[in-house]
Amino acid sequence: MHWVVEFLLFVILVVAAVVGLSVRNLLAAVVTLNVFTFMTAAVMVSLGAVDVAFTEAVVGAGAVGVFSIIAVFMTTRKSRD
Repeated sequence: MHWVVEFLLFVILVVAAVVGLSVRNLLAAVVTLNVFTFMTAAVMVSLGAVDVAFTEAVVGAGAVGVFSIIAVFMTTRKSRD
């Protein structure tokens, strides 16, 4: 039964990666890639690496996600040309 949970997490991981790389809205891309990072942390927890998963969730989804969202809000839609 444990492999079903890991398989479900892996499917969500792959779907989040594909959606994050194919969406055209930058904010949606950042959010889906944060979901990808959280799913990576969940896979690590299911494999038993809780300390690595905690670090991935805090640094990967937390800090990098916040900095990415701030960077998206600092960009403009129109070019200055």
